[in-house]
Amino acid sequence: MGACGWVEVGGRRGLVMLLLWGCALVGVYGDISTWRWNHLKTFESSEVPDPPTFITKLDNQKFNIEEHRYRIEGEGAGTIFSVNDEGKLYVIGLLDREKKSLYHLTARLLNRANQDVEPSSNFVIEVQDINDNAPVFHEPFKGFVPEMSVSGTVVMTVNATDDDDPTTDNGKVRYKLLNGTDIFSIDEKKGTIRTKVFNLDRETTPEYKIMVQAKDSAANTFGLTDTATVTIRIEDINDNMATFKRREYIFKVREDVRVDANIGTVEVEDKDEEQNKNPIFKIDDRLINNLLEIKKDQHKNGVLSLKQPLDFEKHSSYRFTVTVTEETVNAPRNTKGHNKAEVVIHVIDVDEPPVFDEREYNISVREETFPVIIPVSIKAKDPDMANRPIRYSIEESCPIAIDPKEGTLSLKVKLDREYKPLHRCQVTAEESPPDGQEGQKSYAMINLVVQDVNDHAPKLSTEEIDVCESDRPGTVIATLSAIDKDEISTSFTFRLAKPSSNFSLSDNNNGTATLVVKEGGFKTEDVSDHVLEIEVADGRGGSGVLKSVERVRIKVCQCASDRTPEYCRPHRRQVGVSVHALITILLCIVTILVIVILLVLRQRYRKDALVALGKSSGEIHEQLVTYDEEGGGEMDTNGYDVSILTSARHDGALLPGPGVYARVNKPPACKGDMAAMIEVKKDEADHDRDGAPYDTLHIYGYEGPGSLAGSLSSLASSSSGDSLDYDFLNNWGPRFRTLAELYGVDCYAGDAPY
Repeated sequence: MGACGWVEVGGRRGLVMLLLWGCALVGVYGDISTWRWNHLKTFESSEVPDPPTFITKLDNQKFNIEEHRYRIEGEGAGTIFSVNDEGKLYVIGLLDREKKSLYHLTARLLNRANQDVEPSSNFVIEVQDINDNAPVFHEPFKGFVPEMSVSGTVVMTVNATDDDDPTTDNGKVRYKLLNGTDIFSIDEKKGTIRTKVFNLDRETTPEYKIMVQAKDSAANTFGLTDTATVTIRIEDINDNMATFKRREYIFKVREDVRVDANIGTVEVEDKDEEQNKNPIFKIDDRLINNLLEIKKDQHKNGVLSLKQPLDFEKHSSYRFTVTVTEETVNAPRNTKGHNKAEVVIHVIDVDEPPVFDEREYNISVREETFPVIIPVSIKAKDPDMANRPIRYSIEESCPIAIDPKEGTLSLKVKLDREYKPLHRCQVTAEESPPDGQEGQKSYAMINLVVQDVNDHAPKLSTEEIDVCESDRPGTVIATLSAIDKDEISTSFTFRLAKPSSNFSLSDNNNGTATLVVKEGGFKTEDVSDHVLEIEVADGRGGSGVLKSVERVRIKVCQCASDRTPEYCRPHRRQVGVSVHALITILLCIVTILVIVILLVLRQRYRKDALVALGKSSGEIHEQLVTYDEEGGGEMDTNGYDVSILTSARHDGALLPGPGVYARVNKPPACKGDMAAMIEVKKDEADHDRDGAPYDTLHIYGYEGPGSLAGSLSSLASSSSGDSLDYDFLNNWGPRFRTLAELYGVDCYAGDAPY
């Protein structure tokens, strides 16, 4: 092993220490026969050295100053560390141990051709710490300690950190109290703060603030420091007695205050915090203990509440003593104050509502029973000294009626338990004041329970059962059960209402029955349906037994080996009409018949009206005819029966008249009659919705020469005053009666317009 030694070189920023020693670590640091160093140390610096700080000189036995030169590679080479050709190693950059404390580099010896003369050698430069970081507290610091704690009680631990090397004094922190040393102490190495006294009192000093100093390099007077403020809060304990604030408390309470209501508060004072107060209140009077109780509110004061209702008529006032005590953690230091107080309660009289003898009345009646007189009566009385009479009433929706004076009860309707098994009704009791005003009211509840009777026949719980094609005689295909709306516990009996050749039914005497195959051979191709009628009864006999016959359909199915149906033949649909559908159809038919009859009657009424006017149906054709001028080609023979005109002309009944183009002067007074007739006919035609469109408007431009009746138009008449006698129209038959009336009636002179 080679020799070891130290080489010290003075630098600008401090001392640079070079440590050299020989180690037989061939393969790690190179050949120890040529390189004569292996480990370097240097102190960190707070700024870049100027000039560069010399560390040491690299040394290799084969070095020739004229032919060789040194070079370094690795962490910080060229930026933090540099070496010249002769091997002098310098620090040229900033070194901070807290960021990086070890640098791994490689030394090389090169010739002028930049070829390695020797294998490169690895070395490490370790940065040594200097005291360049002060301790740092991480605030805030808050501690808690109960009051009256014994001396030496741990309050808290403070901690400061120092980035310097903790293995040196630069990174070792020591703690010190700068104030409060008469009450607290601190461990200089651990920072643990403890109490030095045993009489800490929160009520006197609830909080302490002390200054703590952290310092490094304790042996050095010029060590770096930091300070912090520590808040120590004294926690409260129950070490003070509660006392009454007054010697006497007076309360006025109405007698109608409800039970459990608070009627007053007896206040106490206690220096302890709310969570640590624990006063105990006590009343020695037994009567008052039955009437009142004392509870504690959130501030630990005593709250008086009623356990029984007050009654001014019995007691108008109460006087009693309340005592307060407390179990404290430590013996109380304060003995001043009052632990007893007098309480006076004055009861105020009020007009109270009636009082029922019970808050709720439970009554039972049997369903389907009516009328029923209920043996229970509602009773209430006036608690006041006036003792006024009471009137009773009950809700309208309640099935119970109440006598307004006596309070007796009776049923108003028959009850059905299956519809509603329980009825709750409110009863009102009202005082009858002498002045006729509305009196005080109070209320009570009636619970009417409807008891069950056997009024519903049982029914089967199933309507359809599957039978497999593979079922053999004796196979149980179903276990039947029944349901009953009645709640009376009973057993059911079963039997076949009609015998069946394929199935048998066995009553199991436990409310169920077993359906068994008598003969097998069922096929899904069989079109016949299997329907069983089963009679179910709700008892073993007696007059109160109710029965029903239920139809159960049996479906034939193809089943798996475990009788699970895979395919079942559907039942044939029964063609039929239900009662409701039949009623609907009949109503529709009746409605249609009524409509037809009304139409026929209306038509007959119209015909009767026409006959009453003296007209037949044949007279209604084309009543309104407008001729613009007489023409020679009248071809409309549908509106008139021209045979009458022809016969009249041939038999001489028709008086000679003017020619075809003769002028006709119509009597002036007839204009109004014609206009009235036209309006009547128009109105009848407009409002006739059922008749055929007989009345139409014809416009003739010219009446042709083929008209056998000649011209009846007055449109071509001249104003020469010529006139015709139209009395012959009366001889033409009933069809021309209206026209004859228009032209043949004498008019009064006063009726003419001119």
